[in-house]
Amino acid sequence: MAYDPEENDRRAEEDDGEEELGENDYKAQKDAVIFAIDISESMLEKPPGTGSKKDDTDSIVTAALKTASQLMQQRIIAQPKDMMGVLFFGTEKTKIGDLDGNKLEPYMNCYLYTDLDVPSAEAVRALKDMAETGKDPNGILKPAKGQLSVAHMLNCANQLLMTNAPNFGSRRLFIVTDNDNPHAGDKQERKSATIRAKDLFDLGVTVELFPVSRNGQSFDLDKFYTDIIYRDPYAATDPDNPDEIKTLKTGDGISLLNSLISSINAKQTPKRAYFSKMPLHLAPGLSISVNGYLVLHKQAVQRSCYLWMNGTNEKQIVQGQVVKTEDGSMRTVEKGELKKAYKFGSGGDYVYFKPEELESIRHFEGKCLRIIGFKPRSMLHPWAAVKKSAFIFPTEADVVGSTRVFSALWRKLLDSKKMAIAWYIARKNAVPQIVAILPSRNPSDEDSGTQSLPAGLWLYPLPFMDDMRDLTQLKTQPVVRASNDLVDKMRIIVENLQMPKGVYDHSKIPNPSLQWHYKVLQDIALDEIPESDKKTDLTVPKYKQINKRVGQYQVEVKEMLKSEATAVQRQLAVKREAEEEADEDGRPRKRSKAAPKKATASSGGTTLAELKAAIDDDSLRKKTVAELKAICAEKDLGSTTGKKKADLLELVEEWVEGQA
Repeated sequence: MAYDPEENDRRAEEDDGEEELGENDYKAQKDAVIFAIDISESMLEKPPGTGSKKDDTDSIVTAALKTASQLMQQRIIAQPKDMMGVLFFGTEKTKIGDLDGNKLEPYMNCYLYTDLDVPSAEAVRALKDMAETGKDPNGILKPAKGQLSVAHMLNCANQLLMTNAPNFGSRRLFIVTDNDNPHAGDKQERKSATIRAKDLFDLGVTVELFPVSRNGQSFDLDKFYTDIIYRDPYAATDPDNPDEIKTLKTGDGISLLNSLISSINAKQTPKRAYFSKMPLHLAPGLSISVNGYLVLHKQAVQRSCYLWMNGTNEKQIVQGQVVKTEDGSMRTVEKGELKKAYKFGSGGDYVYFKPEELESIRHFEGKCLRIIGFKPRSMLHPWAAVKKSAFIFPTEADVVGSTRVFSALWRKLLDSKKMAIAWYIARKNAVPQIVAILPSRNPSDEDSGTQSLPAGLWLYPLPFMDDMRDLTQLKTQPVVRASNDLVDKMRIIVENLQMPKGVYDHSKIPNPSLQWHYKVLQDIALDEIPESDKKTDLTVPKYKQINKRVGQYQVEVKEMLKSEATAVQRQLAVKREAEEEADEDGRPRKRSKAAPKKATASSGGTTLAELKAAIDDDSLRKKTVAELKAICAEKDLGSTTGKKKADLLELVEEWVEGQA
């Protein structure tokens, strides 16, 4: 039985080992985060006001709760499979799930407010109410007397992560505190906390610290947290590792809440490489290791599952199942009976392959990036971009010394204005590509086009010969250029509509439809009433401001463009008629028919109602080309020279629809 790979069920039939991994596959890693908040007198104290509107009015704990609430609301929609929990440490009360008695000893002064799990609507609402109202009827946010134990908090986080998220690819602990030395003078507690932190590191748990400084006092990491926050020795050269710790401030006119939200959002989604530990072969016997990242990926609304309502309020998730049947008999076809085939030739004959034959044909080699030569940067044309580029950065995890070699290659390409040409296979069974390796400048450089990324190298996919289109016929057509006066007028408009600093800042313009979709889903999930009006759409042009700046110039450009376009259309019409007459020389001339009388001559033109009726009863298609051209001329629908009957019909129908 033949199997056509062009059919819609091709993807379902493919074996797991034969599928080519797409750009979304590397995003499948699940994440578990515990939000640990220090409960102390200083953390609960509101900052003194200075009378400024920019003053902080929330305590550090309140700001942390609001941040955790926002993060949880985002995750319930954007990352519905990720887990999150909220843990208070240093509290007078102790509560960890259903534990009681002696079982609570290792977790004293720790209160698990939200268990580590996929956020539920009830958990989100409870955390949101506490953050917004500031009420604590159960006395949870009451500091313990005496010295807190960071070791107990780390032990509790360890237990939660190992029990609830043992197989998660990313497990992290976020700590918010203003105490840079919680165990001053207590070597035993300090040693115990260090051991617990090392246990977390060995188990693959990343500890992120969000220190807060108060009253101008700096947060000194060396006093205690340097031994708690473990860092890979190559973290400074690998963007896949956590960023440097940034100290947040309060009481100086800067909103602690905004700073904390910004800092948390920067780390809430772990960086995931498109490919990791890729060998970059520079020469025979010389290879380094690099990671690759897809910097841009379009976000779209995605359906996660179908629900069957069953006629009641009870919802059931629909489980899909694919069954292959034989045409005619509808007999179920087993997987062993299927063969892969490709159509060949105009006759539609099939060429059959065994699975192992097809796999050997598709397999070139494992993932690799091999430099095959160098070219001047000037030889790379803008039209050569066929796919999105990947950003690569060295990693010492596989080959020690990769950073130094990578840096030397980057510097040489940048200084000599050259690019490397390389053979590139991103993943197993991926289609091989020829790429140009281009250096990017430091973010601080004025000429850098990537201020949000460190200096590195880009893999710029190049087209194959098969990707090039034949534009010979297009090149023979005349190119119509605007006059210098029109160009000068248009230049004024462009200069007056420049964006700030001439740069498009993507971070300030969210996707309005996507954000509205998430907002509605969030409101439904939390049993809230969705807002009737959408938020401000920042993609809508500011028409009043545009009209104020260049309104008069736009009118002048429109008039000049219309007059120049009319002149060009007349020239093209005369030229086309001359060419047609030249083609008819040497052939018997057809007897010219008398020009049809315009049906509108006596009536003063075809009315809109008559055109609508003609479209409805399909009589418009019975009109001749000359009659249709006359209608287009009456309604000023532009030039009809060289247009066919179908084009004229479409032109008239579009005009009628526009008048509705």
